[in-house]
Amino acid sequence: MRQAKVYFKKAAAGLLTQLDDGSFIFRYDDQWMVDNSKPSISLTLPKERQEYSSDHLFPFFYNMLPEGTNKKIVCMHMRIDENDYFGLLLTTAQYDTIGAVTVKKMDI
Repeated sequence: MRQAKVYFKKAAAGLLTQLDDGSFIFRYDDQWMVDNSKPSISLTLPKERQEYSSDHLFPFFYNMLPEGTNKKIVCMHMRIDENDYFGLLLTTAQYDTIGAVTVKKMDI
């Protein structure tokens, strides 16, 4: 199992977990859910539910990944399997992303 804290504008919004079977769970933090001023992190992960599950990396997070040559370079230099989307997300979405969401690895 691997986990990452999901931040929205540097505030903790939720937890992304990859289970041992390869499936994923995204769970909004309790504090995020009760604060009506806090938005959903994505249209595909609305704040209507606290927990989401998927057999694959959620499209919102998948779309944060580098593609093409950039992906190959990152995978080669960081020694990440090109099919390890969660590992790639943990490596590339920690600090500087296009949007307001960052993803930081948690040690379990």
